[in-house]
Amino acid sequence: MRAWTGQWRAGTGYADPLPAWDGPATLVMVFGAAAVLEATDSSPLPEVLAAYPTSVVIGCSTAGEILGERVEDGTLTVAVTSFASTRLQLITRDMSASRDSHQIGRELAEELAAGDPGLKGIIVLSDGLRANGAELARGLSEGGRGRALITGGLAGDGHRFDRTWVLVDGRPRTGAVCVVGLSGPNLRIGHGAGGGWSILGPERKVTRSEGNVLYELDGQPALGLYRNYLGEQMGDTPEATLLFPLSVRTPDGAQSAVVRTVQAFDEQQQSMAFTGDIRQNSVARLMRANIDELVEGAGDAVKGAELMPGLPVMTLVISCVGRRAVLGQRTEDELETVASRLPTDALIAGFYSYGEISPIGEKTSGLLNQTLTITTFQELPS
Repeated sequence: MRAWTGQWRAGTGYADPLPAWDGPATLVMVFGAAAVLEATDSSPLPEVLAAYPTSVVIGCSTAGEILGERVEDGTLTVAVTSFASTRLQLITRDMSASRDSHQIGRELAEELAAGDPGLKGIIVLSDGLRANGAELARGLSEGGRGRALITGGLAGDGHRFDRTWVLVDGRPRTGAVCVVGLSGPNLRIGHGAGGGWSILGPERKVTRSEGNVLYELDGQPALGLYRNYLGEQMGDTPEATLLFPLSVRTPDGAQSAVVRTVQAFDEQQQSMAFTGDIRQNSVARLMRANIDELVEGAGDAVKGAELMPGLPVMTLVISCVGRRAVLGQRTEDELETVASRLPTDALIAGFYSYGEISPIGEKTSGLLNQTLTITTFQELPS
């Protein structure tokens, strides 16, 4: 396996040329600002596509592009992995005609599994505004039937939340989802997720919810309870609650807790909309941010990767736009923490997203928020 990462910047291009590794076993991941991807006369995409006409090329728009220990805006991060024996499958779907993210996810995973019985991993990139990320992840998990590790994320659009892109046949498109299946006996895929949030207050039962809208906790209006508990720290806008997300888990604890970020308030209904589904009868608890703990928590993502020493490592890092908003000028500290716990020659590329998809239980992946996730790729020699 050979790996390369680089970044395109307006006016200067790439510091190093794209490697000449084109072929059906080459995976090219492209992450860029929405404006860069959709530019008609100065887009760097044609150069990438010309260099890899027979490779599998995927990508999406971002809320920040990651390369190594840096996060940039208005650039294009490119990660190229040339596998020796790993097989790749690429499937895309239009989500604009159907809002059933669960069914789309299930169909995609079933098609990948049918296409190669040796399926080991699935990378998913989806429109960040039109998809129900929680249902997409649930459908992928059901369709994959525990045979493949499912990771990925939802495309971003900075802090605008206007429209997001996923590459389809080399062109940026809204309302799309793409999945890549990776198969082969020599392929090793690791994963991990890190948060760093502190617990705030007691656990409460979700007594009324619908989709991503929370109406009641312990029989009390959700918005009123939030305000009574947080007081002046609550603020008047959803942005003020970035420091206070909600941790949600199943009552039996069969699935790990996921973090949900407040998206909107409804004063009349006294309800709150979150960035992912909140199941009725689940157990929820408020959380709060401590910057040092968030930075340290990011490093926890590396613990579960189980890397093989001496082999090249390509690392896909997907972190939440909410974490970037909270960390501010210390955003790169979390990337430095991740890099410090990986092998010194490991390559890192990725993006800040509108939601992260990663395992949350045995044979199940789910939508995370306010979390940094990593996926590592290695290949044993034949």
